[in-house]
Amino acid sequence: MGTRQFTILHSNDMHGDFFAEMAEGKEDLVGGLALLSGYINKVRAEEENVIYVIAGDMLQGSLIDSEFKGISTIEIMNYLSPDVVALGNHELDYGLPHLLFLEKMAMFPLVNANLFIRKNQRRLMAPYLILEKAGFQILFTGILTEKAMDALSQDSLIGSFVDLEDASDAVARITNAYKNDDIDLTIVLTHIGYESDLELARMLDPDLGVDMIIGGHSHTILEQPAEENGILVAQAGVGTDQIGRFDIVVDDATNSIIEFMWQLVRIEPGVAEPDEDLRAYIQSFKKVVDDKYGALLTRFARTLTHPLREEETELGNALADMLAPAVSSDVVFLGAGSVRVESLGPTVTLGDLLACFPYDDKLVRYTVTGDQLKRTFAHIMRNENRDGEGECYQVNSTVRAVFDTAKNSLASLEIDGKPVNATGEYTMCLQGYHASNAEAYLAIAPDELEKLGGGTVVATSAQQVLEERLGDSHNVDARVEGRLEYR
Repeated sequence: MGTRQFTILHSNDMHGDFFAEMAEGKEDLVGGLALLSGYINKVRAEEENVIYVIAGDMLQGSLIDSEFKGISTIEIMNYLSPDVVALGNHELDYGLPHLLFLEKMAMFPLVNANLFIRKNQRRLMAPYLILEKAGFQILFTGILTEKAMDALSQDSLIGSFVDLEDASDAVARITNAYKNDDIDLTIVLTHIGYESDLELARMLDPDLGVDMIIGGHSHTILEQPAEENGILVAQAGVGTDQIGRFDIVVDDATNSIIEFMWQLVRIEPGVAEPDEDLRAYIQSFKKVVDDKYGALLTRFARTLTHPLREEETELGNALADMLAPAVSSDVVFLGAGSVRVESLGPTVTLGDLLACFPYDDKLVRYTVTGDQLKRTFAHIMRNENRDGEGECYQVNSTVRAVFDTAKNSLASLEIDGKPVNATGEYTMCLQGYHASNAEAYLAIAPDELEKLGGGTVVATSAQQVLEERLGDSHNVDARVEGRLEYR
């Protein structure tokens, strides 16, 4: 059969980024699904063998997605008509039963090889897809981030491979069972983060014939794909401001890529004509949301920012301080990843709040020793946790934690201006999700949490607390003030 040229377009971590926005320092709007769809349509019209894939996290990040619990997102994605989509951790945010419902709504295949039912080891999703294009057969499989287990930690019936060795074994099982002489190209769609993608590529036996890893989760922007162990590794940032594009030549005789060109295509005016039908369809969802959530809650003194979750931020400080009076705790640990926007304000509507903080969860107070509290801060502030993929926190104003990056250890911890006493007792408040995963996220085991006085639910809805506190606040002007300091 010889060789064939293919164009592979890929997105990841779209997170309900439906609308075009003004880029920083620019005068033109960029991104948005209408223009992205226009570009995909243009490429499909210009090239013969086009494949569009999404490497997880279509859901969450927008009020439209939250209001319709992902149903709107799946219906909108049906317009884009991807050839195959891998699960990301946020596809599980509305619960496993709802995910299975969303899968039935999707007019495109969802693949995942490492979520399974513990009792009989049967996989929850289709573990692979063989796509035939131009007489060539292309094998896709999907691998999910370990954080899927966090979301399902309370469901004892559901399991997942939880490390890269098991993930590489899952890939091997699929390729060994379904890859044959007729499979010309093998692509793994992952949602484990770029650095983990590289490690996974190094672990895969070259004889498995994996040609490409297209990933997500870490929101990594690349100038060019990496090549590890003969495998091309790529990712396309976050949102809809850009899309990855491979133009490759595949050799049927060797079942391998013999030529490739990759670019990160900016979705900006001039790249294509917007898909006006899709724009109108998205607007139908937006109108419902605007009518319901347009009420003004408060006005900040200025826009508060949250640029990186691994650092103390203005917005993180403001939200943690709003929770603090309601939970009567020495330390409020607010999951930094719970804050889904890079800035908020100065005007804040109910819709703005819910887009910023879409995860409604209970707040639980525990009593711990000073020694345990120090261990927790040392764990969340450690160097290796601040890589864009770790589980990081914002804290309330009574906290001052200093971390020595050279020694990779906690240098000091104060509460209310006093050094934390190793044998003293302190209260801390966690979101329910983080309490369920405290051993992994905060280095404190469940039995330790319960020992001194654990599990008091101080609020059933963090969202409601924030909504009420915002309504009572005016001209909030939070600053980064050294609550979490790295030296």
